[in-house]
Amino acid sequence: MVSTGIPQLDSLTGGLARGCLTEICGAASSGRTSVLLFALAHATQRGEVCALVDTSDAFDPASAASAGMEMSRLLWVRCGEKYPARKHWESQLAQMLKVTDLLLQSNGFGTIVIDLSDVPVQNARRIPLASWFRFRRAIEHTPTVLLVLEQQPIAGSCSSVLLRVSARRAQRFGKRSVQPKLPHSELLDQFEITAELLRSRLEGKMERKPVQSTARFQSRAAWAAG
Repeated sequence: MVSTGIPQLDSLTGGLARGCLTEICGAASSGRTSVLLFALAHATQRGEVCALVDTSDAFDPASAASAGMEMSRLLWVRCGEKYPARKHWESQLAQMLKVTDLLLQSNGFGTIVIDLSDVPVQNARRIPLASWFRFRRAIEHTPTVLLVLEQQPIAGSCSSVLLRVSARRAQRFGKRSVQPKLPHSELLDQFEITAELLRSRLEGKMERKPVQSTARFQSRAAWAAG
């Protein structure tokens, strides 16, 4: 188990399990990106090389750097089209599957994140269950953390941990039109995120709270990206 960088979330799940697939689901602006930034920042700060498979080309490097991520230890794979208005999800998901297979075969990454946050649910659910099973088998006996961000659960029994996040924006200060160069991570103050443990199959790995337990934490998060 490794820390997410969020103490409250660690107390709920024990952290992120190596050799396992963890799903984090939630609606837009639910806090998924906050968890992504914290987890990758913490992993790179402890010296690990990480990979982000950015299916919809939504990652914001400025927010990542502001969160403390060591960018020199991050491989950012952009699967999005050059013109975002013309998204061909079938093509982008095919790229995601191919890239993830290559990354898992390399055995060189401490954390691999697949960001499907902006992929429509109906498209994400077309990913074959066999692909998730293959990913799970590829990391079973490795120190790699595989983290998937999505709108709704899609990996079925292949994921060891399933979390649902939701958020309440307490206060927003400043306007993007007034401060266009301000990183997303500084646009929100007192951004409260609630994480609910929906499923855990980590028997014997750690002492954890029961399913449906929740944890709350505050973060200055990337509001535009979710």
